[in-house]
Amino acid sequence: MTSNAPSNAKPATLSPGLYIVATPIGNLGDITLRAVDVLKRCDGVACEDTRVTGKLLKHLGISKPLWRYNDHSEDNDRQRLIASMRDRAVVLVSDAGTPLISDPGYRLVRDAREQEIEITSLPGACAVVTGLTLSGLPNDRFLFAGFLPNKDKARGDVLAELAPVDTTLVFYETGPRLLKSLDAIAAVLPGREVSVARELTKLHEECRTGSPDELSAHYSQHPPKGEIVLMVSPPAKQKANAEDADAMLAEALKDMKASQAVAKVAKATGLDRKVLYNRAMELRGK
Repeated sequence: MTSNAPSNAKPATLSPGLYIVATPIGNLGDITLRAVDVLKRCDGVACEDTRVTGKLLKHLGISKPLWRYNDHSEDNDRQRLIASMRDRAVVLVSDAGTPLISDPGYRLVRDAREQEIEITSLPGACAVVTGLTLSGLPNDRFLFAGFLPNKDKARGDVLAELAPVDTTLVFYETGPRLLKSLDAIAAVLPGREVSVARELTKLHEECRTGSPDELSAHYSQHPPKGEIVLMVSPPAKQKANAEDADAMLAEALKDMKASQAVAKVAKATGLDRKVLYNRAMELRGK
């Protein structure tokens, strides 16, 4: 007897194209079901280090051809990889986390898009997001700036450039360079709160928040290893004087309700909402 019911079975192979797949940053249990499915059905995997990716695939019981692709790959290597995507499903992974986030891959994606290769991105683990959620720092807005420069002057220049940005700053850092970066933050961004997240998703995961000096004192006694997510709080809001607040309120009240105008000015100035609301009522009465 033949059934006409639709089948939910997935095809054995994937459609040709590029599949960007996030992998665990530490805990192998963080691999997604979708990522495992795509890795099982793809034709091959482009990766930073075949040894690292090979261990992950072995853990998952998957065997696939592995092709090395990193920042040192030549244009010819990239074009050959793209050519293979016309009739094969190629997965791109980094050693850990989401590809392209301070990892190689954007040139491959850009060139594949220009050549009309179908591209699919599978979300998953990302150290930036994991660290930020642990930090307790404001996260409604944040700026990820990759790794800080290794040289002292360049590091200070980058921090000075980002000093006026009104958002939490997020960097990647390494254990051996952490103390120098904390010293630079203390000098260039005084008064800021800092979080250090390390060993994320692993047995000894930790996230410490405090002043740069407090964190320097701790990590001088307990030298950290591995990669770190280093986060810096936004600059403190400078409270406006009464004259400035009046001008801002008067402008906002032209096309906003009083409550909306007060909320806007309070956010911009850090002034007390109740005080601002009373002043808004006085301005409306004039």
